[in-house]
Amino acid sequence: MIKENYNVIGVMSGTSLDGVDLAHIEFDFKKGIWSFIIKEAETVPYSADWIKKLKEAVDYNENQLSTFNDEYTVLLGGIIRAFIDKYSVVQLDAVCSHGHTILHQPQNGFTLQIGNLPKIASIIKERVVCDFRVQDVKLGGQGAPLVPIGDRILFGKYNYCLNLGGFSNISFEENGNRIAFDICPVNTVLNFYANQLGFEYDAGGAIASRGVIIKTLLEELNALDFYSMLYPKSLGYEFVKEAVLPMIEKYAESAQDKLATFTEHIAVQIANVVRSKEQGELFVTGGGVYNDFLIKRMKKLLPETQITIPDDKTIQFKEALIFALLGVLKLRGEINVLSSVTGASKDHSSGVVFED
Repeated sequence: MIKENYNVIGVMSGTSLDGVDLAHIEFDFKKGIWSFIIKEAETVPYSADWIKKLKEAVDYNENQLSTFNDEYTVLLGGIIRAFIDKYSVVQLDAVCSHGHTILHQPQNGFTLQIGNLPKIASIIKERVVCDFRVQDVKLGGQGAPLVPIGDRILFGKYNYCLNLGGFSNISFEENGNRIAFDICPVNTVLNFYANQLGFEYDAGGAIASRGVIIKTLLEELNALDFYSMLYPKSLGYEFVKEAVLPMIEKYAESAQDKLATFTEHIAVQIANVVRSKEQGELFVTGGGVYNDFLIKRMKKLLPETQITIPDDKTIQFKEALIFALLGVLKLRGEINVLSSVTGASKDHSSGVVFED
């Protein structure tokens, strides 16, 4: 489908479990340059029951996962259809949906994003492009991160693009290749301890800012093997569940002090990566941008780096925007996954297309 204008919806559900991000995007492609407008956009929160299920699903057996995938596809399809109806979105070229990651084990040749079953197209009553990660894993890649090609195409004027979501990930150009990798957990851990204190999240990092850093814990976290691994590399919730939380839980200190310690850990790991490269402009998006304390710590540790934070729509819906772009590139038969990022055997055009 080669043309200059595309009318699509991008859909993303991240590991922070804050809900389903939906963004109605208009893309223009003129003289080799892509531009975009984010029109209507919103995050539809999960119910407490669905959050519980999504957290537990990592431990489901194969049959349970199959049933759960079916249930989630119905839920997601309904959410997307309601968004289309609410905003009277017409003449769509496609709905481009990431689904929700339950298992991510590229080292075992496996990744699972639920909500990508064929019936989603009939529920939404639109063409759907989805399931972007599986092909890359089959080609020997990490299946993640996939956003960096969008960073290159849409935000290439910045030296580094950093996303602060359930995990932090970064992308940049190196020797003519786009390089990207996950840095460390962010909201998957911060929200866990905010929940213990009765909050959905630590608004502005206010709780963490009043805590005391547990120095031995910080040292242990910074010594985790993942941080010394060469990229490409990626993280899933399994890493948090199996390595990070057990390490933190050994300590008897308060949840507030654990929040302070892990916030510092995030800032240290991001600073380690950025400091190892040439100085420049760091473009930061994702929900973690609203954690003022974390941003303050990053600025303190990166005094020579200009940290740029965009408008709210771009902050909140950048991943939905870029998965919309990945879907458009798939429809055009163009490369939408970079082997330099994922470690796959070749660049490729990933995703499946379901027609209503």
